[in-house]
Amino acid sequence: MSRQQRTEIDAMVRRPQSEGPRSVEELRAGFRAMMGEMIVPAGIRTRTATLGDRPAVLVELAGTPKAGTILYFHGGSYVVGSPETAMSLTGNLVTRTGFRAFSLDYRLAPEHPFPAAIEDGLSAYRALLDSGQDPSATVFAGDSAGDSAGGGLAVTTCLAARDAGLPVPAAIVAFSPGLDATRTGESMDTKAGIDPFFTREGLERTGAMYRAGQDPHQPMLSPATLADLTGFPPMLLQAGTNEILLDDSTRMAARARDAGVDVILDITADVPHVFQAFAGVLDEADEALDRAALFLRQHIRARDTARTSAG
Repeated sequence: MSRQQRTEIDAMVRRPQSEGPRSVEELRAGFRAMMGEMIVPAGIRTRTATLGDRPAVLVELAGTPKAGTILYFHGGSYVVGSPETAMSLTGNLVTRTGFRAFSLDYRLAPEHPFPAAIEDGLSAYRALLDSGQDPSATVFAGDSAGDSAGGGLAVTTCLAARDAGLPVPAAIVAFSPGLDATRTGESMDTKAGIDPFFTREGLERTGAMYRAGQDPHQPMLSPATLADLTGFPPMLLQAGTNEILLDDSTRMAARARDAGVDVILDITADVPHVFQAFAGVLDEADEALDRAALFLRQHIRARDTARTSAG
C-alpha cells in the first residue's frame, strides 16, 4: 500500500470547483468528466439491454462468462451518473469474478424523485427473475460515487424485493453506501474537511432533490437506522476513513449483525469515498475489488453447493 498514491489521489480530487451552486446539467457534466478519467479494464464487452422498462448495459467478459449475474447500481446522488460513468467499477467486478453484470440506467432526480430509482431497481430484478435467472446465482452491487445512490440502492432494492415477496439475491456488495438521509452519523461532523469530496451542505442539496419533500425518517431513505433487515442475504460494506458517510456503513453493519445477517464491514484507512474507482492507480482500490470479487464468488458458489446438496 502506498501512502504516496493516497496523497496524490487526495490532491487530485480536491481540485478547485466553480464557485456557487451548479445547475443539474453542470453537475451531470462534471460527474461524467470526473468518472471518465477512471480506468476501464480491458477484456470486457458491452451491449445495450432492457430490464423492466429501463435501459441497462450488459457487461461481460470477452470469453464465456461464469454462472453468475450482478445487478449493478451506479452512483451519483440519485441525480447524476449512468452505467457508463460506473464502467470502471462494473468492469472490474466482471473481470475479477467472471460473472456478467447488468448495469441499470434507473431514473434520476429531480425529474424523477424518490422512490423512482427503487421502483426501477425492483422492476429490473423482477425482470431478471421472470427471465429465469436464479436468485441464488444473482448478486446486487453498487457504488455511491457522487453521494449515496448506488450502494444505497443495492440495499433498498433488496428491501423492496423482500417486502414484495420475492426471493432475495445471494449477496450484496456496497461501495461507500449512503444509507441515512437524516445525516445523523457522527462522521458527518468528525470527517468534515477530511473528506475531499463532500460537505454536509452539498449532500443536503442533492438529497433534497431526491427526497422532493419526503420525510427522511423512513426505512427506504434511512435503512442504516430504520430498516428491518430480517431475511437479508450476506452483505459486504466497503468504505474509507476519509469520508463523511463512513458511519452509514458502520451503523448498517451493526444493524445487520443485530438482525442475524452475515455482514463484513471492510474499512480502508486514509482513502476517500468510493476509492475503488481508482483501480489501476491506487493499490488499495485493486485490493478492495479483489476482496469484493472473492466475497461474491464465495456466496454464489455457496448457494449453488447448498442447492445441489438439497437436490
